[in-house]
Amino acid sequence: MGALLSLPLLAVPSIGTLMSFGASCCGAAACSAICHRCGVFKSSMATRIAYAFLLLVNSIISWLMLTPWALKKLEHLTLDYVNISCQGKQCYGYVAVQRVNFALGLFHLLLAILTLGVQSTRDGRASLQNGYWGPKVIVWLALVVLTFFIPETFFQIWGQYIALIGAMLFVLLGLILLVDLAHTWAEFCLEKIESNDSRGWRVLLIGSTLGMFTASFAMTIIMYIFFAQSGCAMNQAAITINLIVLLIISAISVHPTIQEYNPKAGLAQAAMVAIYCTYLTMSAVSMEPDDQQCNPLIRARGTRTTSIILGAIVTMLTIAYTTTRAATQGIALGSNASHAYSKIGDEEGEHTLVDQQPSSRREMRAEALRAAVEAGSLPANALDDDDDDSDDRSDHEGKDDERGGTQYNYSLFHVIFLLATMWVATLLTQNIDFEATGVAAVGRTYWASWVKIVSAWVCYAIYSWSLLAPVVMPGRFGY
Repeated sequence: MGALLSLPLLAVPSIGTLMSFGASCCGAAACSAICHRCGVFKSSMATRIAYAFLLLVNSIISWLMLTPWALKKLEHLTLDYVNISCQGKQCYGYVAVQRVNFALGLFHLLLAILTLGVQSTRDGRASLQNGYWGPKVIVWLALVVLTFFIPETFFQIWGQYIALIGAMLFVLLGLILLVDLAHTWAEFCLEKIESNDSRGWRVLLIGSTLGMFTASFAMTIIMYIFFAQSGCAMNQAAITINLIVLLIISAISVHPTIQEYNPKAGLAQAAMVAIYCTYLTMSAVSMEPDDQQCNPLIRARGTRTTSIILGAIVTMLTIAYTTTRAATQGIALGSNASHAYSKIGDEEGEHTLVDQQPSSRREMRAEALRAAVEAGSLPANALDDDDDDSDDRSDHEGKDDERGGTQYNYSLFHVIFLLATMWVATLLTQNIDFEATGVAAVGRTYWASWVKIVSAWVCYAIYSWSLLAPVVMPGRFGY
């Protein structure tokens, strides 16, 4: 992985250095092939972090491609074979950004196809997801190199149409998962309160609700003070609409009709949606251009370059985290439930199989084996063999948390990462300023601001529909 970190430098002056770089990658591949078991993550969390880190590095490289320095180094590296231009004019990074993100997107598309249908790490293809990191890094880098031999026209069409559609799907997916998280959080707290009569959970639920509403109103006041001066009609409209809709969805959440059809609906969900949408609105007005003198943050002197760099890194970190969370959250998308418990039979005494949910997958397996032994399907020594296998795996390989079933859908995971690469490319290249020099600001365009404003409105609409759907279609909801 050390070679991966050196890629953004792009300061290599000769083919000899490139050969050394390739040799280091081949060394990583050989090491991964020889020490295959050492290169496989037993924890699904470690695998997800690794893919998130890869997306983060790829996004930072894409951002660096927007600078004249990176483009000149890239042309020098290719011995002037790649002449980066847009319609005959020098441009900084549009096509290069599309190429780099297309390469990672293609990488995830290949993995999505190869891991289709994997249910547990017992499937040999699971190692493609959790291991072979050296070869996978080489494949990714090779794809990046190969994209620079694809004609520029392809990426102009790709960026203007296909990547844009994928980016909008990624944004929509994030909004759906946010609404789902709001409902899940509130219902989880209510379940704890009802089952344990816990004062702590009650205080947590009420306190978090009040805190999120307070933060939402505080951000609204700040926006009115700093970003809604005279002549800033766009900001004034966006802030006011957000405040009005915030109050409306809060009122709908506690309306008697909504409560009748969905007793678990309430202000807790509305508060989470409100603070997120208010944050989106604040981010939109604080990142818009300052041509109308409506963004005092841009006019601040002394820390402009530092703020741009920090803002870009924070944006990339946020995208990496959001993508990983969206790719592994199965509540709204339908999770792989191969490891879930389901009771067999409806009447007591109908069978002698498991009739009580085990506390872990290992216990579940032991219960199933005991039931099979009692039924005569397996010999009695099967229990001893299972214990030995479990001990050996624990001692020599570490704990594999996906041996009984994957924690998330591998193929869907990579499809969402594919959409994330499209979002990164679109965010970096929409309304790009070809005349700008120095460090490029991420998302400081009217296009990016309007995407955030409209996303907030769409999020409100999705949440409102989640409240109204049980009323409109009561037969489809079991409240």
